[in-house]
Amino acid sequence: MAWVIVGLGNPGGEYENTRHNAGRMAVMSFAKKNELKEWKEDKKNELTASKGAIGKELFVLLLPDTFMNNSGRAVMKYVKNAKAAEKMLVIYDDLDLPIGKIKLSYDRGSGGHRGLDSIMKVLKTRKFARIRIGISPETAGGTLKKPNGEKEVNDFILGRFKPNEMEELKKVFKRVNDAISAVVERGALVAMNEVNRA
Repeated sequence: MAWVIVGLGNPGGEYENTRHNAGRMAVMSFAKKNELKEWKEDKKNELTASKGAIGKELFVLLLPDTFMNNSGRAVMKYVKNAKAAEKMLVIYDDLDLPIGKIKLSYDRGSGGHRGLDSIMKVLKTRKFARIRIGISPETAGGTLKKPNGEKEVNDFILGRFKPNEMEELKKVFKRVNDAISAVVERGALVAMNEVNRA
């Protein structure tokens, strides 16, 4: 059974390079690094997909073309049940991590992320791997500068990364690429020790 790697975000040009699209951007970066040229739009299942392999391990890359809150609807076409979800890796933005940090975890809650909530609700499980990409700035002293209140949070996550943040993201995506490869080759639990220690 192939690994299913999901990059969360919103479809359409107006959401390109927004903070909420960090997961989608990371998966597109991974596809580019692995020279996967062919993305196929699947209008019926509301997603865009590509396929590849690392060694003998096959994987499918999915970009849901639903809006974030309905990500589960697209994912369920490829991940039919809780057992299949054990070979799924979801990549998404996280307000609770600073820009420049990533975290690989398994069998955790959603932390209030609506895209992840949607996937958990549809698949009725949280037993799958995920890579969280930090999107919050921090002070010189290392304190997170997170927005407060629903409107502020929405404005922030739907805002575009600044040029200096985009530069930082290039380094982040390189680490995400390595983390994806580690998960596909060695499994999430083994990869977690390597990725989170780095």
